Amino acid sequence: MSPAAPTSTRLATRIHRLPPIVQLVTGLVAFGAGLGMVIGADLGLAPWDMFHQGLSDITGAPIGTMIIAVGAILLVVLFLLREPMGLGTILNVIIIGTVVDLTLLAIDDPASLWVRVPLLVLGPVVTAIGTGLYIGVWMGTGPRDGIMTALARRGVPLWLGRTVLEAGVFVVGLLLGGTLGIGTVWFLLAIGPLSDRALRYLSRPHPDAVV
Repeated sequence: MSPAAPTSTRLATRIHRLPPIVQLVTGLVAFGAGLGMVIGADLGLAPWDMFHQGLSDITGAPIGTMIIAVGAILLVVLFLLREPMGLGTILNVIIIGTVVDLTLLAIDDPASLWVRVPLLVLGPVVTAIGTGLYIGVWMGTGPRDGIMTALARRGVPLWLGRTVLEAGVFVVGLLLGGTLGIGTVWFLLAIGPLSDRALRYLSRPHPDAVV
């Protein structure tokens, strides 16, 4: 008798039986919910969300609305740079910001650390699962990642493009009053390894892969 498949493998197989659009939307919703959890914890934000929060404070618009607005502007930049885009790129702009605002409404600005700390700890986990689901369906990455790949196509090393971009939005976000704290450090340390693991487990075979 052959050994049972690992639970993670069985789960991925079940997920891959879903229509790709369902996996894509589920991933984007999870991504937005995870970001909303980190923002709602109010213990420090990732660089991009510090930037979005700073814009939100200046304009008075909800932070999710600013995520959508910045994403829409970046879509125009990607178009001008002739960077390939997919359905996932477009839905990324619409869904993530909307879900962030809905998540913040559901969380309702908790005051207790007994609530805020679990939100902070679990937020990057949920975001990473969303990353694995939506990127792993191969229907287009988000506009922020698209800027980095556009720079890479023009000879800028990916690590350098990402570092400069993240550092730039971090500085601007800090100047605009974005929340810097332990959550910033936790998110930056956790999101890379967690997203890598999620992508390994949840990605479908690439459409261009040789079978």
